[in-house]
Amino acid sequence: MQTIKRFLLLEAAAFAAAASVHFGLLFGGYEHTKAGIAESVIAAVLLIGLTVTWMAPERVRAAGMAAQAFALLGTLVGLFTIAIGVGPRTVPDLVYHVAIVAVLMWGLIVARRMSR
Repeated sequence: MQTIKRFLLLEAAAFAAAASVHFGLLFGGYEHTKAGIAESVIAAVLLIGLTVTWMAPERVRAAGMAAQAFALLGTLVGLFTIAIGVGPRTVPDLVYHVAIVAVLMWGLIVARRMSR
């Protein structure tokens, strides 16, 4: 159960950091408000999932899977927007998306394998 909580915390922090970059809070040159909003929403959903794991320990697996599945879907939408030229198309954006997809998939596998 602790592993799922750690995944949710790490993922939420990664999305919050990405949003900070896209809002121009960490450094300039990568601003993209729509990407920042999407990443903020995903970070919030992951934090809500993490909160559920504390409030309802019997729901750790379900909360982890739901929050991470939402984040994965949102990230895949982000990759699609990059592919069609709507979203930011920088190397750091591509690297981030590929890395976070791998982390989210790993987290989903861990949550799925957890005994019910």
